[in-house]
Amino acid sequence: MSEASSSSTHRSSAYLNALTQEIEKKLQRALASPSQRRNLLQELFADIALEVDDRARDIILSGEEGGICPAEDGIDSRLCFYDVLADHYVRMPESGQRILDLIVQLWSQLFVSHIFALLFHKWIFEVQLNNDEVLLRYSSALVQGATNVFWIDIQTNSRHFQSLFRYLLEEVALEPARLNKIPVQVQRDLFLVLSRFIFFYNSVDKLESFLKQFPVFPNAFLVGGSADFFVIEVADQLQKLKVEPVLLHYLSQIKVLQGMELRMTTSTRLKTCLYSFTSPGGPMYPTRAVRHAAWDALDFLFPVGQYPRHVISLFFRLLYPWCWPSSCWNFIMSWLKAVLHTLLRVVFSSWEKVRAEKNS
Repeated sequence: MSEASSSSTHRSSAYLNALTQEIEKKLQRALASPSQRRNLLQELFADIALEVDDRARDIILSGEEGGICPAEDGIDSRLCFYDVLADHYVRMPESGQRILDLIVQLWSQLFVSHIFALLFHKWIFEVQLNNDEVLLRYSSALVQGATNVFWIDIQTNSRHFQSLFRYLLEEVALEPARLNKIPVQVQRDLFLVLSRFIFFYNSVDKLESFLKQFPVFPNAFLVGGSADFFVIEVADQLQKLKVEPVLLHYLSQIKVLQGMELRMTTSTRLKTCLYSFTSPGGPMYPTRAVRHAAWDALDFLFPVGQYPRHVISLFFRLLYPWCWPSSCWNFIMSWLKAVLHTLLRVVFSSWEKVRAEKNS
């Protein structure tokens, strides 16, 4: 039994070492070929972000003892190459040292921060780095690379890098022992990044704990508390979203902000942001679904004054005459659907009463 386990472990380790060698070769080619550098780095990033196929999964997991389990975080049993390599470089730091040296030489190139964040997001919190300058450089690159890959998920409306987000949130931001290993300024940057994407990655259940761990900002006396910083980041993120399903997801999740104690300036900022999505035309050009979701969120979070807001909005709609036909048509259809549903409820209610009388 022990021989079989040892054989599986050796096989898994050999496979991961082979992957490491392939990564090294591609980085060396990128370093030696400036004209092909961007394409090679983009290919490498795409390769390590791929989901592990069944054959490779069997090899890798057969050698894991209490290590990687693709379903441990509930992320659709998805296991990507960067997940297994990140764990591998924590267990065997020397295995990734050559890759790290090559990454440092390519530091300013596009996709390098992406690659570093995926491969070494666990390593940086598990090894001892005695050089403060190196630690600052690595941790800053981690936050920048994580931001870049999270935006890729936003643009594609996927959760391909959810495991990276979950690790940074649950194992770093909510774990002071790891969090305090990186400089304070990077801690602040990390919390701001996580604030922007916490709705997207469906982690609102950790919001209360997350806000309690928020680092102190030097301008807090002007901005407010952790809730103010969080809401400001969310409002700014909403303004940047261009993918309709993602925007609708944010607008549905944002209702958890109800009851938060915010400064008046923060509350007004959020209200203005949501209101910008309620009217057709520029600057946001929201779709009808987005407009309705924004109204729902706005009325839910700020119930005071909702009727005057709708009246004012109606008058502003008159400034867009090209929208009148579609607005009238949607109003008529909504009214007919409401009438039909009411009639059906009356019919079914009457039918149930008749059946109840017959049975009695």
